[in-house]
Amino acid sequence: MDPIAALEEIAFLLERDRASAFKSKAFRKAAGIIGDLPAAELAERVRDGRLKRTPGIGDTTFAVIADAVDGRVPAYLIALREKSGPAAGAAPTGLRAKLKGDLHSHTDWSDGTTPISTMARAAELVGLEYLVVSDHSPNLTIANGLSAERLLDQLDVLDRLNADSDIRLLSGIEVDILLDGSLDQSPELLGRLDVVVASIHSKLRTESRELTERMLRAVRNPRTNVLGHCTGRLVEGSRGTRPQSTFDANAVFDACAEHDVAVEINSRPERQDPPDDLIALALEAGCRFSIDSDAHAPGHFAFLELGAARAEANGVPAERIVNTWPAEQLLDWAAAR
Repeated sequence: MDPIAALEEIAFLLERDRASAFKSKAFRKAAGIIGDLPAAELAERVRDGRLKRTPGIGDTTFAVIADAVDGRVPAYLIALREKSGPAAGAAPTGLRAKLKGDLHSHTDWSDGTTPISTMARAAELVGLEYLVVSDHSPNLTIANGLSAERLLDQLDVLDRLNADSDIRLLSGIEVDILLDGSLDQSPELLGRLDVVVASIHSKLRTESRELTERMLRAVRNPRTNVLGHCTGRLVEGSRGTRPQSTFDANAVFDACAEHDVAVEINSRPERQDPPDDLIALALEAGCRFSIDSDAHAPGHFAFLELGAARAEANGVPAERIVNTWPAEQLLDWAAAR
């Protein structure tokens, strides 16, 4: 087995299972260390012990590499596959099989764990045709949000990667909805992006009327395409729990329908946002939807299964979900705002 493929699959499976990020990073780091070594030299370094003494290669990652170099599927990988299935898994079914893209993902440009190219390979692995790279905007400093200059640099990188990529990378941002309802980036720069996801990350316990007005102003902004994780709730996970914010959901979803802004069904297990009753309200209001992973690591693309299952259980038809569309149809819809 190719040792780099083994290390990357292990990292993917650990991320999918929401194991410690330190574990997955160790395997990805090891893959990076051996990435430029010819196969013969790598085998020699395994045999003579040099690889085991290499900084960044621990006992577990060395054992994985040694197994793969000797032509065996590493024992560590076998155990993970037995626990929860291989990274590629069975072909998706139902609504998940109709998803062609993901409009909300993060890379190491903001608070994701891996480069754009690694996220692109993982998105292709789970069967997506396109991926929107939507790193955070500058106001979210804790997440290393992108300044205008860094975002422009990222656009150049996306252009270069698209020249050799089998999956189509679309430009985007998860832009902060500021306290006054404005978006945390210049209108001119937002206008250059393919897709804009607008989300609230601060003052989630604001009084209902004030929060509603904040959300309405963002939804009415012609640059907004998707309203991200609208309640901000956390229902489980390492960050603890957080109650959903209080706002006039009827008013917000009516505005989304009027201005053709998709309501995100956030697939992260700790978010499950919006809750089922709000999905029903948005559906009744005539909203479109976007089922997104909000991936911060490659293994998180597997969460799309959870989001699709929730949409299906709540009766959301595929034609109302914008990322079931081909890329060109999605781009036409986003540009029409």
